[in-house]
Amino acid sequence: MNPTPDNLKAIAATTLSHYESSADDYAQRTADHDVGQNVATLLRHLEGSGPFTLLDFGCGPGRDLPTLAATGNTAVGLDGSLAFVQMARAATGCEVLHQDFLALDLPPGRFDGVFSNASMQHVPGKALPRVLEQLHATLKPRGVLLASIPHGDNEEGWNGPRYSAFHDLKRWREYLTVAGFIELEHYYRPVGLPREEQRWLASAWRRT
Repeated sequence: MNPTPDNLKAIAATTLSHYESSADDYAQRTADHDVGQNVATLLRHLEGSGPFTLLDFGCGPGRDLPTLAATGNTAVGLDGSLAFVQMARAATGCEVLHQDFLALDLPPGRFDGVFSNASMQHVPGKALPRVLEQLHATLKPRGVLLASIPHGDNEEGWNGPRYSAFHDLKRWREYLTVAGFIELEHYYRPVGLPREEQRWLASAWRRT
C-alpha cells in the first residue's frame, strides 16, 4: 500500500477514532502491562546525572508517565487521542500534549529521551521517516529513543479498526539509521518466552 497525503489523514483519523471510542476499555486492559524492562533500558542509556526531561510518545491513558517520573525526571506525555490526553492529565498531573503523530509540532532539543511503547506501529511506512526526523530533532544531542513495536515481515494495513505497520529488524534499522540515529541495543519481548512467541521488538537509539 502506498498512501497519498489524503489517505494518511484518513488513516490517522480512523485509528484515532477507534481509541477515542474505546479509551476506558483500553485503559483497563493495559493497566497491568509490565514495560519495566523498556523503561530501564531508556534510563540506562541516558548520559549525565539528570534530572532528565522525557517524552512518552503515544502515552495513551498515562500508565507509564509516573514510572518515567519516579526517579525525579520530568515526564511529558503526547497522544493523538483527546480522550487519552484528558485521562493522562487527570491521572498523573503531568504535561500531556495533544498532537497527531502525522502533524507533530515539537520544540527542538527539548528532551533527553523519548519513550515510544506500542505506539509507532500506527505510523504508516510512508510517513515514518518524517516522524522519526521530528523525534530526532526534539531530542537533545546524544539523546535516546526507546521504541517498542510489534515486529513482522514489513507488511502494513488495517488490523481491524486500526492501521498498523509491522517491520523486521533490518527494515527498522534502515528507517532509524537514515533518520540519524545509531543503535545501542535491541531485544525481543516478552522475556522468557520462546523466540517465536516474542512478538515485540524493542530497540534503543542515540541521536548522533
